[in-house]
Amino acid sequence: MPSFTDKLTVGGSQMDMYAALPEGSGPHPAVVIAFHVGGLDDFDRKMADHLAEAGYVAVVPDLFHRFPKEVMDGPRLDRLGHLKDADIIADMNAAVDFLTANPSIDSGRLGVTGFCMGGRIAWLMAATNPVFKCTVPFYGGNIMGNWGPGDTPFSMASNINCPMLFHFGSLDGNPSVDDRDKFDAELTRLGKDHVFHTYEGANHAFMDFTNPDRFHEESGKVAWTRTIEFFDQHLK
Repeated sequence: MPSFTDKLTVGGSQMDMYAALPEGSGPHPAVVIAFHVGGLDDFDRKMADHLAEAGYVAVVPDLFHRFPKEVMDGPRLDRLGHLKDADIIADMNAAVDFLTANPSIDSGRLGVTGFCMGGRIAWLMAATNPVFKCTVPFYGGNIMGNWGPGDTPFSMASNINCPMLFHFGSLDGNPSVDDRDKFDAELTRLGKDHVFHTYEGANHAFMDFTNPDRFHEESGKVAWTRTIEFFDQHLK
């Protein structure tokens, strides 16, 4: 399974992007991954590799490419205070443009997923770019808050016009079980196609095998199986 790191130009800045490719000539469906607060690391690359093994082109743009060294060297959670939704949307759309310009990719079969802060972004992108045919947020926090000026992802739920599969941990505080219920009520009120799964005994970041304090192997296996089935249903 081939993989590579490419560079895209966004707003005059160079952005790294990891890409993993399935076997065969295509055209393939594709998934854009919004990474977690750890950045473009082994976890995100492995998730892209797993998607490629399932038959998808998977790309992970480096959404921290604008940050100076002192931000990247500081506490990981401090990075969230430097993010702006307008920049995130531009970066994710640059990855979409990369995919749609590639003849080996079926531009009519694009999905988006993300973990932690990336789960929030997976919701945000489904609400701002109609190219996505489905979205899979994993434990996306701060959905009811905004990063920089503009609307919150939650307030833009009416713009989501693709199916959503959302994974929650029962022990997570952000998004909490109460948050889950608010998301469910709003999407139901709006008539949006969505499926929510909550994993008992799982906390935030339960997919992250690089984080032994949070990794919940059983929940991760079930969530990933459901994710591939969901992508297969809507993108293949």
